[in-house]
Amino acid sequence: MLDQAMKQQLQSYLSNLRSKVLLRLSLDGSDTATKLHALANDIASLSDKVSVVQDNSAKRQPLMQVESEAKGTKIGFAGLPMGHEFTSLVLALLHSGGHPIKLEPEVIEQIAALETPLEVEIFISLSCQNCPEVVQAFNMMAAINPLINVTMIDGAAFQQEVKQRDIMAVPSVFVNGELFGQGRMSLAEILNKVDSGAAAKQADKLNQQAPFDVLVVGGGPAGSSAAIYAARKGIRTGVVADRFGGQVQDTMAIENFISVKATTGPKLVASLEEHVKEYGVEVMTEQRAANIIGAADSDDGYIHVELESGAVLKARSVITSTGARWREMNVPGEQAYRNKGVAYCPHCDGPLFKGKRTAVIGGGNSGIEAAIDLAGIVEHVTVLEFADTLRADQVLIDKVRATGNIDIITLAQTTQVLGDGDRVTGLEYKDRSSGELKQLSLSGIFVQIGLVPNSEWLKDSKVALSPRGEIEINAHGATSLPGVFAAGDVTTVPYKQIIIAMGEGAKASLGAFDYLIRNPVPQSQAEAA
Repeated sequence: MLDQAMKQQLQSYLSNLRSKVLLRLSLDGSDTATKLHALANDIASLSDKVSVVQDNSAKRQPLMQVESEAKGTKIGFAGLPMGHEFTSLVLALLHSGGHPIKLEPEVIEQIAALETPLEVEIFISLSCQNCPEVVQAFNMMAAINPLINVTMIDGAAFQQEVKQRDIMAVPSVFVNGELFGQGRMSLAEILNKVDSGAAAKQADKLNQQAPFDVLVVGGGPAGSSAAIYAARKGIRTGVVADRFGGQVQDTMAIENFISVKATTGPKLVASLEEHVKEYGVEVMTEQRAANIIGAADSDDGYIHVELESGAVLKARSVITSTGARWREMNVPGEQAYRNKGVAYCPHCDGPLFKGKRTAVIGGGNSGIEAAIDLAGIVEHVTVLEFADTLRADQVLIDKVRATGNIDIITLAQTTQVLGDGDRVTGLEYKDRSSGELKQLSLSGIFVQIGLVPNSEWLKDSKVALSPRGEIEINAHGATSLPGVFAAGDVTTVPYKQIIIAMGEGAKASLGAFDYLIRNPVPQSQAEAA
């Protein structure tokens, strides 16, 4: 099952096992079961601490459970954990075998203290780059607390179950039989939902933070760059973000990042986070900004960033880099059928529409790339573009026109998402040349129509926004509020690209440092020093 190179690498990892691990197999007669059996035997051949037993007692087959003989924990893989999920399997083996889990001691204590049994089922696709983060978060919880049982389920191998549960997006997480959440979730977010007191404890901890010299709001490419440039100046730097990496986490193929021929969003984000933490930057995730109060309006001379959790962070200067999100169509039916046929990530959710008819809304680069990607999976793709021509690069247009199962409709305005109450059945659009309303029968709709700046939290502040909601900045990245700078996709800077965001983050950070050396430290801090 595994080639020689993978075996050598896995054997090196398994040398870190401290206690015995049992791979318990429940198999049926499927080809997936045969491959899963071979995978288990390959793993066991690489370490004397791993053994295999087959009992075929599980209701869901094929299934491999990774069991810790020392702790009695169980982590399940229904289907073949390859592709993006192979790393999840390797970590499950290591953690079940006693290899230390890289979490803060207080987080491990919090997980171990959970008293409610949790039966967790995570439906994934092996091509989904968001799924491993969710699987690995729950798997760590299961490796710590025997009351938590987790099973990763490959939707492609269990299509009947996917259909019965009306799963139209991955990852989809069920806890004790009830839908818990869909899409990317970090461990902190999961714990906030299963541990009722977690959010309040986290907010209290943030309130005790000392003021920062530079506080970066947002953890994408712009925020990472800004944090690194600030920390290198030797000043106290913090990053507060909903999730580290921002929208780049959802980008699968990156081929225009100068000096790197090809990479993926998750890989780039992992490198960014490692680089940021190398400088001792305080990174605070699972927190959303709610408002900002300038130093002149605060009671202590610091800029205050209020968070949705109720916590308040203080800083001498702030760099806002909250990025942007996918623009929605805002038509009837879109929200009702979100994750029930309406999707925004073709890489994640495309495999769920195998052999079905789909549409892509938007004829820019992202839309045409999505259509080409989907064409290899689904029966047919229809691209609907509002303008009279496609807006993508010519090389992409040439490729999409050469793909046999893709149709293109221009001058098409989507007016309604159609469904049967449970899932999408089609869409209605207006032919802008004739005014006629037309319908398409579809199972999936992928929306790729651009970005909306994440600036709503600033609407009641003194930070000036453009008519499109972008933060207005000058040549140094400064906003209209003294001491507050901004960078990246949330600003008025044109061309929303990763490499541009990084440059803007560096520029804003240098602008913030220039501001700091020209403005005195608030009196309260000066006296404390």
